Amino acid sequence: MTDKLLFLQQMAPFIAVMTALCVGGWALTTWLRVRHGYPLENSWGKAIYPRKDEETQERIKLLTQENAQLRAELGAIKDRLANVERIVTDSAHSLAHEIEGLRGIAN
Repeated sequence: MTDKLLFLQQMAPFIAVMTALCVGGWALTTWLRVRHGYPLENSWGKAIYPRKDEETQERIKLLTQENAQLRAELGAIKDRLANVERIVTDSAHSLAHEIEGLRGIAN
């Protein structure tokens, strides 16, 4: 009996460390799943997806519209930036020639 008790006393720190590692690993994987948008699982391994109510659907719709508007605005800004880069990188002679050509068209 004392041999068994002595063995358990010696194994207690190992068991405690292993338990802490398992619980910590479980918490870490759960946090990573939530952070990256993966569904959680119940005790049977079935995916648990968040509820989708009307408010959530409306919010997704508004965010999708805002995303489309921002993408369109970004496209316009990219076009303007490309024109500015072209103006800056052109030689001064070519730029002056274009400006004079535009002045001739305007008059």
